[in-house]
Amino acid sequence: MSTELSTQTQPRGLALQTFDDAMRFASLVAKSDFAPKDFKGKPESCLLAIQHGSEVGLSPMQSLQSIAVINGRPCIWGDAALALVSASHVCEYVVEEIEEGKDGEALVAICTAKRRGYPKPTVVRFSVADAKKAGLWAKSGPWTLYPKRMLQLRARGFALRDAFPDVLKGLVTAEEAQDYTTQPEPPKPAVVRLKAEPAIVPDDRFGQAKLAISRAAKIEVLDALRTAVDKRVSEGVFTDKQRQELVDMIHHRAEMLIGDDDNGQEFTHEAAQHEVANG
Repeated sequence: MSTELSTQTQPRGLALQTFDDAMRFASLVAKSDFAPKDFKGKPESCLLAIQHGSEVGLSPMQSLQSIAVINGRPCIWGDAALALVSASHVCEYVVEEIEEGKDGEALVAICTAKRRGYPKPTVVRFSVADAKKAGLWAKSGPWTLYPKRMLQLRARGFALRDAFPDVLKGLVTAEEAQDYTTQPEPPKPAVVRLKAEPAIVPDDRFGQAKLAISRAAKIEVLDALRTAVDKRVSEGVFTDKQRQELVDMIHHRAEMLIGDDDNGQEFTHEAAQHEVANG
């Protein structure tokens, strides 16, 4: 990847030949008071503005003062656009005028731009009626303070883009971009978080009975458990199949205790009954 910057013309001032040169210059400008407000402390934005300006023939400092990003779109201020077009060899002339009627709302801005070699000029008219239709007339800000100037800039932007698209490379005027209505971001979908219900622990008396049998350390405890199992079967707590499984466990555990000399941990008769009968 080449590190050379695209530079059509560098009439005067500092010539930035490489990417590193431009990055160092952009970092310097971003820290200085010469950086426009939107570029202050943003060397990357300064660099891209310099590159964008160089592609239409602006020097680095001209680029920083003439290129803006409005509503996420690179733009060029109207006076810089007129300067670029007027300096181009394809421009024969640009004439601007304001027609005034009997009342203050009969103003019409006219921009006539003639491209060299073309038989007819491009003529754009932008009137108060056009501004009202676009919702611009009496809009707070420049349209209220400088209505003639804003009509003039709007007619200029349209005419220059129509007659000299190759000079402006698709850049719209910043004054026009400022009047675009931005689409609001769609609301983020609401996330409903349900409160987790506490887990329901089943009454697993069968499991508790198996645990009590595995913990029994005396034959007397196993006898008590056998009695408790039979009682639970009569009460409908255990099925016959579960009873048989528990009885088999009791027999197996009894065989282990008989053949084991280790005393282990002892459980009382009452404790064993509680494990099965009361859960």
